[in-house]
Amino acid sequence: MEIDVGELREALDAGRDLQLVDVREGWEQTLVRLPGAFLIPLGELEKRLPELDRERYTVVYCHHGIRSLHAALALASRGFRDVRSLRGGIDRWAQEIDPSLPRY
Repeated sequence: MEIDVGELREALDAGRDLQLVDVREGWEQTLVRLPGAFLIPLGELEKRLPELDRERYTVVYCHHGIRSLHAALALASRGFRDVRSLRGGIDRWAQEIDPSLPRY
């Protein structure tokens, strides 16, 4: 149910077709975000499900990976075929993949 930052980087570098969903709050996304991410705060996820493609490979992320794991489980229970949570969230991404990103 999870993907680590290295695996996500490989998928993005390879041009894999995926939907990247940021389940943090809007103010958090203004601080730092992954390019191409679609913002749907966790509290809005249920009502905004129609905006997402259930058939596409989906990676959800948050700050440390807790909210995104909840989101991934919720999406899987609603028929999303291939969904993963980014282990460690954007904070681990900033630590291991792109140290130029701000951390909060």
